[in-house]
Amino acid sequence: MSEIANNINVLSEKQSEYMQLIAEIMEIRKRGEKPLAYIRTYGCQQNVADSEKIKGMLAQSGFDFTDKPDDADFILYNTCAVREHAEDRVFGNVGALKNIKRKHPQILIALCGCMMEQEHIANKIYKSFPFVGLVFGTHSLHHFPELMYNSLVNGKRIFERGNDDNMLYEGFPVKRDGIFKGWLPIMYGCNNFCTYCIVPYVRGRERSRRPDIILQEAKQMVQSGYKDITLLGQNVNSYGKKLDENVNFSELLRRIDAIDGDYWLRFMTSHPRDCSKELIDTIADGTHISKHLHLPFQSGSDRILKAMNRHYDRKKYLEIVNYAKEKIDGVSLTSDIIVGFPGETYEDFKETLSLIREVEFTSLFTFIYSPRVGTPAAEMDDPIPAEEKSKWFRELLDVQEEIAAKRCASMVGTTEKVLIEGKTGKNDELNGRTSGNIIVELKAPEEMIGTFQNVKITNARNWILKGELENNGG
Repeated sequence: MSEIANNINVLSEKQSEYMQLIAEIMEIRKRGEKPLAYIRTYGCQQNVADSEKIKGMLAQSGFDFTDKPDDADFILYNTCAVREHAEDRVFGNVGALKNIKRKHPQILIALCGCMMEQEHIANKIYKSFPFVGLVFGTHSLHHFPELMYNSLVNGKRIFERGNDDNMLYEGFPVKRDGIFKGWLPIMYGCNNFCTYCIVPYVRGRERSRRPDIILQEAKQMVQSGYKDITLLGQNVNSYGKKLDENVNFSELLRRIDAIDGDYWLRFMTSHPRDCSKELIDTIADGTHISKHLHLPFQSGSDRILKAMNRHYDRKKYLEIVNYAKEKIDGVSLTSDIIVGFPGETYEDFKETLSLIREVEFTSLFTFIYSPRVGTPAAEMDDPIPAEEKSKWFRELLDVQEEIAAKRCASMVGTTEKVLIEGKTGKNDELNGRTSGNIIVELKAPEEMIGTFQNVKITNARNWILKGELENNGG
């Protein structure tokens, strides 16, 4: 394993050797012409990016891929620990794999991701799902081939978690899911420790990738025809800390934006604590940077923000938003909100509603608070019943629906540059997305999927625009 920078290592040749050994084993164990892998990913885009690395390693190990678990020789679920609902789905779906294992005993079933970094979850998997042969956490991705090889050869169950070495690994083969939309991780981990969030405990501390490596990967994606590239990090605004080179997130954006080509550059997630005027100016001045800012505020109440350990208040958040509105022409603002945080009152909740009305977000990702074992918030008093929280949640959705309908209606008659993404399932209709991340439905030939088109907006619903092709250029 060779070192390329402080605390950054290249994926070792040893892992490549394990990939070759896996290919030889699977040539014998396969049930069809080629060994097949079924990968199911839960949760955030970072998990998707991790699964693309796993698929890259599997492809180098001789695997093709299937969307039918019953046809697979290897099944892997990449799990999410952010909310209880996601965990429940994983347990339910893993349980259903028991019958497949019974029919095909040679199948190797594996679980990885954030859930597996939690000791109580790993223990439950070990005791309740004996047919799961391989379990590994987020810090073990760099030697997945070795773990898989040992499991195949020894036939013993392998559980590995909690081995964060604070290193950052490069050189993964990547098999991307999309051909014109792609994810590009720029950093891993989080240092913020919001009281409700499990991420720092399962993803570790912040580690930034070297800017030259990111830039090279971005160039390769543009040259390969990617039209929509999203930079990923738990908090992209804190990119660059502890790097040898003095490059912050704004500077990284400027360098990537300078790449020639016809593409959009997005990023997520952006923490208000570190969202600077420099970043907003960079977006405003950018050639390819999307005029969309996803800036989670979580609560409009200063009291609740303090309890959440968010390190900003309502005033600071509104200052950032108002500066973005002033500097970025037609900026589209989206956010995350938690309803019913422990100790939240209806008066606190009304502060959230008033902030929503003041900002007028394009759209919101809204969640009822879900306690996570091991976080401080899970130990806080939470006297408000679930039924009451659900009422607040519905009230919030009604307010945002009204705002979104108003915003979408204001776009009728305008012409938008739209990336055509796929079929809607309605006759010959396709759907696309604006720079501001708003969905547009239109009638267009399928060969336009993956291209930019100018679309005249003719109608608006609450969340979706309807349009028609204006010409053949983007």
